[in-house]
Order: sequence, then C-alpha cells, then structure tokens
Amino acid sequence: MINTIIVDDEVHCLDTLNILLNDYCPEIQVTGKCMSGKKALEAIERIKPELVFLDIEMPSMTGFELLEKFVKIPFSVIFTTSYDQYAIKAIRFSALDYLLKPIDHKELVAAVTKVKQQNVQPSVEQFRMLMDQIIHKDNGFTKIAVPTTEGFELIPADQLVRCEAFDNYTHLYLKNKTRIVACRSLKEVEEQLHNFTSFIRVHNSYLVNLNEVTKYVRGEGGYLVMSDGSSVIVSRSRKDALLKLF
Repeated sequence: MINTIIVDDEVHCLDTLNILLNDYCPEIQVTGKCMSGKKALEAIERIKPELVFLDIEMPSMTGFELLEKFVKIPFSVIFTTSYDQYAIKAIRFSALDYLLKPIDHKELVAAVTKVKQQNVQPSVEQFRMLMDQIIHKDNGFTKIAVPTTEGFELIPADQLVRCEAFDNYTHLYLKNKTRIVACRSLKEVEEQLHNFTSFIRVHNSYLVNLNEVTKYVRGEGGYLVMSDGSSVIVSRSRKDALLKLF
C-alpha cells in the first residue's frame, strides 16, 4: 500500500479524488486529507506519506509554496489543478506529474502507475527547476528532466538530435553520441519540448531538432539526414508542415 495524503482547499475535490482512489487505485491508502498548506505541512510531518496529491491553487499557501518549505522532498508528488497553461508547462518540463480537474479516472490510474514504477523519488533538481520557472516566468527553459529506470537526468535541450518512440519509452539521441532511454512516451517528451521551436514531430515515431538536420531527401514523405549521420523518415501527412518551416 502507498501511504497517501490529499491536499485541496475544496471539499468536493477532496471527496471526489478520495472516491476515485478507492474505486480505481486499491494500492493507495489515503491516510490524510488537508484543506490548507499549513494543515498539509503538519500532516506530512506526522504521517510521513509516500505520495501527496497536491492542489496548486490554494489561498494563503499555494502548492508550490508548500514545496518550498522542504529542503529535500521525501515523497512523490502528483499535482492537481484547473487549467493553468504556464504551471502545466513548467510541471511537464520538470517531468513531474499532474492531473487536470475534473480528474479522469484513467489519467489517475496512469499517474499512480508511474509513481509505483519509480525506483527513486523525484530529485531535488527537478523541484528546483520547477520552482525557478514558476518564480521567474521570463526565464527561458534550457534543460528538460528525463525520467529513466535509474532516476532522472537533466539534459540541455540543445544537445538533443532526435527522439524515437519505442513502445511506451522514448530513445533520446544526443550530440555526444550517447543514447538515453526515457520512461516516457514520445508524446510526453514532445510536450516537454513544446517551448523549443526547433523541435518538430515528423512521424508518429520520430521527433527531431531542426538545428541538427543536414539534409532533406525528397520522396513520398521523404527523409531527413541528421548531424549524427542517422536518417529519419518523414510521414506524408507531416511533410508539408516540415517544408514550411524550411
């Protein structure tokens, strides 16, 4: 069982998430429900949860401000939020998980499954990255947090040459000829790189850094030759969008 606390300032949100967890996530044991950041800090100290569902928008103390109270965060976090475009971008970029309200039970199960599969807790660097982007919204993102089977790696986005889907994983190929296997789908990696205009999906299985393209070879969809010498197929449906960027 995963010892869990739910933090939300709205009663119906607390109760709804509790019901969904009972119905769809039997491995979750809710041992605390808090309606403020202050109460949550007290409960975390007392209960020492393994997982916290944390609402972002709360009066007096937001979810982000609550996390700032910790030097090291000894639990996994799944943020819950109504649509906040900037906050969601920052969360995605840090490779942390979130759920949009109203919470869909399938997305809830997927988020809990990711927590179960983690071999280590999210790193301090991930939360620092998240908080830096929340506090300094004018700062440009320079790195992405990539979850692996061993933990997380922080990678400068401009070092990425291409990304390739492999089942529910993504292979990231870097300029230094190394390959990183990310425990994320290609769609999730694409969302992390959304702020970087040089990245484009050219095929269901491929995402490329346009700055690393050395040649385009025509064909039904054609293919790209990358700076690492690899060839990447371009799907016919994505060909026009790619050529417009060129």
